[in-house]
Amino acid sequence: MSTSGPSAVDLVVGGGIVVTPDGMRDGAVAVERGKIVAVGCDAAMPPARQRINVEGRHIIPGAIDVHVHFREPGFSHKETWATATAAAAIGGVTTVFDMPNTNPPTSHPDAVRQKIAMASSRALVDFGVYGYVGEDNIDLLAPMAEAGAVAFKLYLGSDNALVPCPNDGAVLDALAVIASLGLRCTTHAENTPILNWRGARLKAAGRTDLAAHLEQHTDIAAVEAVSRIALFSEWTGCAIHIAHENCRHALPLIADAKRRGINITAETCPHYLFLSMEDAEQAGGNALRVKPPVREAGHAAPLWDALTSGLIDMISTDHAPHTRAEKWRASIWDVAPGFPGVETSMRLMLNEVSKGRLSLPQYVRMACEAPARAFGLYPRKGALQPGSDADIVVVDLARRAPILGERLQSIGNLTPFEGWQTTGLPVMTIVRGTIVARDGRIVAAPGGGRSVHRGPASAAPACG
Repeated sequence: MSTSGPSAVDLVVGGGIVVTPDGMRDGAVAVERGKIVAVGCDAAMPPARQRINVEGRHIIPGAIDVHVHFREPGFSHKETWATATAAAAIGGVTTVFDMPNTNPPTSHPDAVRQKIAMASSRALVDFGVYGYVGEDNIDLLAPMAEAGAVAFKLYLGSDNALVPCPNDGAVLDALAVIASLGLRCTTHAENTPILNWRGARLKAAGRTDLAAHLEQHTDIAAVEAVSRIALFSEWTGCAIHIAHENCRHALPLIADAKRRGINITAETCPHYLFLSMEDAEQAGGNALRVKPPVREAGHAAPLWDALTSGLIDMISTDHAPHTRAEKWRASIWDVAPGFPGVETSMRLMLNEVSKGRLSLPQYVRMACEAPARAFGLYPRKGALQPGSDADIVVVDLARRAPILGERLQSIGNLTPFEGWQTTGLPVMTIVRGTIVARDGRIVAAPGGGRSVHRGPASAAPACG
């Protein structure tokens, strides 16, 4: 039903169950000029030029994935902004933060501007661009922020020549600058010297198996790096985000840092929650390689507990597609690390909702509200309330379907969840009032996504 008239809004999504972190209630959402203008019962909604009746399905905020690798510029044979944001939209993700390890890396203001321009012409969802923290660009951090960097990325564990690990002196100086900018620094928290030493030793011994990769990325490499970056955060006052946490032994350190008042947040990813080394053969053998690695059985349960309790703040994906040729290689050292995730994350988590492992309000907290709060976007993003961007996802908790790589939007579509049957599916994705995906199909033109801007996220330094 459509209504035109001077008091009509653009869109009403009604006949559903509105979900927030605080609970669920029957209701509707009204949208005008890309913003939410009303949330409440259907009878209270204004007339609308377009009305969508979701027939009892659940209405949630769009998910925010603060950890993706969309590969452009430099690696468009793996993924593009068009294919990746199509995957995001079908997956119920309305905002993404892209990592800086492209070619060229996003390490100076011009690179930030160029990536934003590229994404703006192709993206279907909103996006943020990370700036890289290195030894030689500390003086460029503030100009990168001015150019539009939404946050910064620090690789404490890196063998990538495009984004090497800086020395600790440079890290401290960089964090002090980032703190002064009021931005958050996302950290790959592993110890590079440990990784390099153990990797060289394993290669010299002729090890080429998947287990060798896990031995290289020993637990202590993660534990030490989390401890160090928490201390550096406390010293400089820089807000820190721990990327792709996979290790149960690091959780007490994160908890202790939070108790001390350090502005630290953390994420984990579906592959750490659902997979272990025991699943390697079924998940593709060497193709399971990802950094940091999927660990032995015994880590997933503590990670789940930390996520549902809020110790781990949010769910992200580390979406990192590669071609099948790059994933199917005999030596683990030649296998490209990572796989797609932005299209499958929500449905994997909704499947756990269907099984009663977590509630839908809990999922909204970890996938929508928490990332928006951590990176200064709340309540513009991550919320269903008047004044928020109309980023809305309709989910059907009864819809059952298999995950099949050939149906994924990503160019690099090899997934460790191949063949998994999931119950619960995003069936409509709306970005700032525009329907971009419906029933697994893209229904909007590329180029509607916008670069996001954020507010302050800082903490007072403990020391000068």
